[in-house]
Amino acid sequence: MVSRIDRKQVVDTALRLLNEVGLDGLTLRRIAKELNVQAPALYWHFKNKQELLDEMATEMFRRMKWPQLSPDGREAEGAVRTWQDTLLTCARALRRELLAYRDGGKVFSGTRLTDDSHAAPTDRLLGRLTAEGFTPAEAARAWWTVYNFTIGLVIEEQSIHPDPADPADRDPAYDLERRARRLGESHPLAAAAGWEMFGDVEAGFEAGLRIIVAGVEATTSGGRPGSA
Repeated sequence: MVSRIDRKQVVDTALRLLNEVGLDGLTLRRIAKELNVQAPALYWHFKNKQELLDEMATEMFRRMKWPQLSPDGREAEGAVRTWQDTLLTCARALRRELLAYRDGGKVFSGTRLTDDSHAAPTDRLLGRLTAEGFTPAEAARAWWTVYNFTIGLVIEEQSIHPDPADPADRDPAYDLERRARRLGESHPLAAAAGWEMFGDVEAGFEAGLRIIVAGVEATTSGGRPGSA
């Protein structure tokens, strides 16, 4: 027996359904129903849900629109100009792409990419940093820190604002006024922290990036010249 669906159809359907039902609601049975096939047909392409998630994360990466990165920051019109811009712009691009999918951060986190599509953009990014004096190890460590911060923040952000079609919608569990009333008298600092951590998430993201860039500037050989 040969399945009449291909691997790409399964992944495209899974990513579309992800926005409708979220990660918890995304089952192989649900995907099969959407494709009008029996669930066993999917096992021709994926042994289990984790294999499907790995391929979904890989497809998400393939679809990402990365900024233009030239070795000296000057070759391409609109290219980022400094190594600080490189880290900031790539982090913003990663966050934007993950937020396009419901639970995009959770899908991307902990999965294994199934091909080498990540290698070329990663090489360009790290090459941009090493051109500014970073050692290869420093460049990798700087990006890995920014990358993990971004994914972790997106996971938290999507708990607060779960619907990518309505980013202003807030999960009732993150009602900040109710939280402040509950904690205010007995734990005033924790109450105040809620507005910073769960209020304007984008502002928090930008502040966190600035903290990381400042740390990179202070601790790496590439951090000496230039400023953000």
